[in-house]
Amino acid sequence: QVQLVESGGGSVQAGGSLRLSCAASGRTFSNYAMGWFRQAPGKGREFVGGISWRGDRIYYTDSVKGRFTISRDNAKNTVYLQMNSLKPEDTAVYHCAANPSTNYNIPQYYMYWGQGTQVTVSS
Repeated sequence: QVQLVESGGGSVQAGGSLRLSCAASGRTFSNYAMGWFRQAPGKGREFVGGISWRGDRIYYTDSVKGRFTISRDNAKNTVYLQMNSLKPEDTAVYHCAANPSTNYNIPQYYMYWGQGTQVTVSS
């Protein structure tokens, strides 16, 4: 099992940027694909994107393409979500998750979750 802790959330105005971090501990971080999900009030969990264990393949949901960037540093056991050009509809609790399979782009394979960090974007 792997333990995940997110940080970097906060409140920004529309058009602003935030960088989320997710620190992992426990099992070997580089064995896992990593992903980011978000959940807005009253809505279901949305898969934002995922990155393969080596970091050479990355998937984004359409609504964040060109604005968000996922990266990872296996030496630091950390995955990042750089969010630019933020919109009010990006407001949500953001969770990172770990996936022991190679299916980095399939949300159902993510098994381990962090507690989440709140992102609020005001207009």
